[in-house]
Amino acid sequence: MQLPFTVDQFFDVFRAYNTSVWPAQVLLIALAAVAIAAALFPRRWSGVAISAVLAVLWAWSGLAYHLAFFAAINPAAYVFAAVSLAGAGAFLWHGVVRRRLVFKVVPSTRTTTGGALIVFALVAYPAWSHFAGHPYPTMPTFGLPCPTTIFTVGMLSFLSAPYPRSPLVVPVLWCFVGAQAAVLFGVTQDLMLAVAAVLGIALLVTSNAATPPGRVLPEAAGSAPDTRSKKAG
Repeated sequence: MQLPFTVDQFFDVFRAYNTSVWPAQVLLIALAAVAIAAALFPRRWSGVAISAVLAVLWAWSGLAYHLAFFAAINPAAYVFAAVSLAGAGAFLWHGVVRRRLVFKVVPSTRTTTGGALIVFALVAYPAWSHFAGHPYPTMPTFGLPCPTTIFTVGMLSFLSAPYPRSPLVVPVLWCFVGAQAAVLFGVTQDLMLAVAAVLGIALLVTSNAATPPGRVLPEAAGSAPDTRSKKAG
């Protein structure tokens, strides 16, 4: 595959980005921590908070990385930015405006795999980058597309069905786009995107699964008919 940039230019973009936006990386990790806490200790507003964090992460990736830096060496960055913003829009619409994304951590293979992806994105990914020969500032830090994708799919593993599919589309697509960096540029930590892709596809397939017994979605709870007056009459 013929690319419009070299491997050195690819990593130089990370250097330029990291040195220019510091300490935004720390703030993005703090947002991720807020999302994790909202999932582990659910409140009525948890779904909105998690969705808002994911929307910010994808908007940041599209604007602060693809448009502001990656576009300098790759014209396709404009397309990537548009796709990232579409992903952010899906989280805003379904999770913040319509409040259709409900997150709940329950013991299962799905959530265990998702939790492992979250830990990988925040802890193992930067450590792997460092020992693989790309220490800061030439490493892809959290908030950039690939670690953000891994984290996002991990968080989406906590979704309670049924849920809309559209918020999953962009993260799953980026699993396949981003995984190419593992082969083309030697970013071997991006191989974890393959695991994220499998989990993401499984989430797409099971999006319309029946709601577990005793589980009432917020929108359903608010629309249940009141039969007490009928019985009284």
